[in-house]
Amino acid sequence: MLRPDQLRLVDYLHGGFPVVDRPFAAVGAALGWSEDHVIECLRQLLASGVLTRFGPLFQIERAGGQFMLAALAVPEERFDEVTALVNALPEVAHNYRRDHPSLNMWFVLAGESAGAVADAARRIEHATGLPVFQFPKEHEYRVELRLPLIPPEGARHGA
Repeated sequence: MLRPDQLRLVDYLHGGFPVVDRPFAAVGAALGWSEDHVIECLRQLLASGVLTRFGPLFQIERAGGQFMLAALAVPEERFDEVTALVNALPEVAHNYRRDHPSLNMWFVLAGESAGAVADAARRIEHATGLPVFQFPKEHEYRVELRLPLIPPEGARHGA
């Protein structure tokens, strides 16, 4: 269970992160906290696994790089082993188990170039002995889903 200050921090940061010289101090000022408290809360959230990543998202294609959605059909008895192999690659940005008739592991590969992404896919195939199914991005859509963690003032659960 998250503490109230952790909920408040995650809720606040979900709406954006200040791009200033001392962003954690700016977040702290907005929440009435110290910069150190913000940093410590984030450290605890990352250490506990509540947050798995804290960092920027870039449009890598604008810099010449590439993202690629990829999937594997992993035998259930090898799922943990293959997960460790896939997650060991720095090019793997996300990795999720999916309920799909055949492709049960989906992940995103990110690289400095299309060749780097293709190389990462080949390394995964070599390490796992499984074919990597690649799904190149044809069009980019921006969809933001924001689920507030703290009810608005005066709101009650079940009301």
